[in-house]
Amino acid sequence: MEGDRISYHESVRKMYEKIKEDKITNIWDRYESQGFAGDPDKRCPFCQGGTRCDLCSNGPCRSDASIDKRGACGITADGMAMRMMLLRNVLGASTYQYHTEQTIKTLRATAKGETPFQIKEPSKLKSFAERLGIDSKGNIKEIALDFCDFVEDDFNRKYSEPSKIVELLAPKERKDSWKKIGIFPGGIHGEIMLSTSSCLTNVDGYYVSLALKAMRLGIAMAYQSQIINEFSQDILFGIPRPHKMRVDLGVLDPDYVNVIPNGHEPFLGFAMIQLARKEEWQQKAKKVGAKGLRIIANIETGQEMIQRWEMDDVFYGFTGNWIMQEAIMASGCIDIFVADMNCSMPIDPIYAEKYKFKLIPVSEVVAFEGIKERINYLPEEAEIQAASLLQMAIDNFKERRSSIKPVLGFPLKEAIVGFSTESIVETLGGTIEPLLNAIKDGTIRGVAGMVSCTSLRDSGQDVHTIRIVKELIKRDILVLSLGCGNSAVQVGGLCSLEAKDLAGPGLKKLCSILNTPPVLSYGTCTDVGRLADLIGVISKALGDVSVKDLPVVAVAPEYMEQKATIDAIFALAFGLYTYVNPVPPVTGGPNLVKLLTVDCKDVTGGILNVEKDPVKAADEMLAHIESNRKKLGI
Repeated sequence: MEGDRISYHESVRKMYEKIKEDKITNIWDRYESQGFAGDPDKRCPFCQGGTRCDLCSNGPCRSDASIDKRGACGITADGMAMRMMLLRNVLGASTYQYHTEQTIKTLRATAKGETPFQIKEPSKLKSFAERLGIDSKGNIKEIALDFCDFVEDDFNRKYSEPSKIVELLAPKERKDSWKKIGIFPGGIHGEIMLSTSSCLTNVDGYYVSLALKAMRLGIAMAYQSQIINEFSQDILFGIPRPHKMRVDLGVLDPDYVNVIPNGHEPFLGFAMIQLARKEEWQQKAKKVGAKGLRIIANIETGQEMIQRWEMDDVFYGFTGNWIMQEAIMASGCIDIFVADMNCSMPIDPIYAEKYKFKLIPVSEVVAFEGIKERINYLPEEAEIQAASLLQMAIDNFKERRSSIKPVLGFPLKEAIVGFSTESIVETLGGTIEPLLNAIKDGTIRGVAGMVSCTSLRDSGQDVHTIRIVKELIKRDILVLSLGCGNSAVQVGGLCSLEAKDLAGPGLKKLCSILNTPPVLSYGTCTDVGRLADLIGVISKALGDVSVKDLPVVAVAPEYMEQKATIDAIFALAFGLYTYVNPVPPVTGGPNLVKLLTVDCKDVTGGILNVEKDPVKAADEMLAHIESNRKKLGI
């Protein structure tokens, strides 16, 4: 592979050449080898169309809608494709919920004084408790424990019992719509059971029914898993507020002991920062010949960390998203890779052996072939576990420095990170009115919530994401960036003040007035719920305007895994115009495609767009925004 088929980022392209020189397996070559007929993006047409199934012993089956060829059980191509999509959504929802329950476990233990953490945002705890109908007049400990009890009770509600969290947090207009079409959810655990059970062979083969269940699960996930998770992490670790952060592989200095927390859960990452900032730990690192000890943020765990805590010489900066992980490992700069839940690749042990760093899983859901050492995160033992990890890194330094030649000369940039609903309101002077006025008077045409992973399908890492975002800001559309796509725009220079020069005249003017970038770094993929909450605020401020009629779009330029698919399904349920790339594996079901791209507009108001060309895609998103502006008379 060459150039843009590898990555948008110079640092990653440089590391690809290094990895090739070292003759080690890598994601780019593995991806290319999966293709057919010299085309890395061409795969089995049945798999790409979603019309292949091996769930029962009569399979694998292939279906073809054009000749009414069905699976052995009789399921249609549409049913087969949607059933597999629903199963993906179950995986995504359950993983989001796993993270959330770890967060609630941490909050509960912190309230009891059993962790190294503290409740940093008691005012947010009180205000959020009030939104949920929880008494906020007691002491902080009691409020936190009552909050934990309340949300856990809701998680465990039967699927037939309406969720209190959704009832209390979702916009009224959306709730009415969901109740009307029968997709108002119960507890998240019950919804996962309902969806999973529906995917059994010879149970539910009807694509419409399966799609509605997917939307129902997505709603439960967004409010119970995502909003509860992120707001709870705000309460524990701080509300994101704008600040500068070093980004790209230039944050790696081989002369330091470098600790890389990786995944989606930031708990041990924060615990390690707190310890590493103590002089005694810096001295331990210096005693083995290092200049010091650094924590380097990485992937979504890193996003959770950089959004909330400012950089210094210990919490030094952020590398990038998940496709960069082999490049980071091969740099010869890292001493320990701490793998929490999600986005640690099965290939990592080969890199650990080759480049002499410790690879330690710290979640019970993460495992690697050949790696026996592990530390399963426990809130009550977080400080002890963090100390153990830091010591492993320090002990590793001498071997790594003596045996591995590091790669030097990486670029080092700065991005502005840490936007949240609260900090956006603060930036606007304490009210959301300036943003609403900018939308009303046409200074900006609308808002895009860019929630993305990164993928090698059709282009290299982050290439399509950055193309899409540049086209959107050029059209005076403000972008809120989340997920691994957020890393793309941070490292790609679009979260800098200078990026305003790439924006249209209206957005550029607004950025100059507010001293902000045209792309606001809004968090991780778990912040989709936070984004939905913000859209709910905008809807209410405009007079309870239906979400489907707002000048707002959802954008996933490079979705990758199962969390992303349920995010997209939720966006459709929420009533948003939703742009997705690459084309999801549903094209073999023509009726399903019509449901998602045409008919859904008359059901929830949401609509799916899969245009591959970035210019055309941006034009179509702008057209939708302009249509909604016309509806609103602005």
